[in-house]
Amino acid sequence: MSSGGSSLGCEGQSTQVAAALSEHAQSQWFAIHTYARHEKRVAGELAHKGIEVYLPLLVRRHQWSDRQKLVEIPLFPCYTFARIKPSAETRVKLLQTGGVLGLVGASGQGEPIPESQIENVRLLLKNKIQLDPYHFLKVGQRVRVRGGSLDGLEGILVKRNGNRRLVISVESLERSLAMSVEGLEVEPI
Repeated sequence: MSSGGSSLGCEGQSTQVAAALSEHAQSQWFAIHTYARHEKRVAGELAHKGIEVYLPLLVRRHQWSDRQKLVEIPLFPCYTFARIKPSAETRVKLLQTGGVLGLVGASGQGEPIPESQIENVRLLLKNKIQLDPYHFLKVGQRVRVRGGSLDGLEGILVKRNGNRRLVISVESLERSLAMSVEGLEVEPI
């Protein structure tokens, strides 16, 4: 006797998995420009719509007149990231989300962000590296960290106040992060 529900055999399940992997492989990261202080709301609404989002957050201590509190603030104010398959339908879904100003890139179409740039930001936050906002740099020597938990991390080597710093950039946002590389081995790329 049938239970009334549909069941998928192994072939049906593997077809669904293959389709999901194919769509994930075709999707790309895009930066979404949001209204100020709407980043978390936008990320939540997009996730509710079934869109993969990434909102990198920093924990900072804020001081008020009567108390101190640890708060999560966006690493890139007014921006969040979404992994989407570029299509008119998906763009409309994004743009109809409250708090979204548009996609970052030429003509509002958005410019894909390389997976490696998103992974660099994830790696820095995962390892709880002290980060400082840094002016966007387009020129300079690209280097790669060798060894330790940051092995393979790539960026631009700069000097600031006599200290060596590695600058990691998200190019389409024209935003960068700087971290100290004193004591780390770096090699030119």
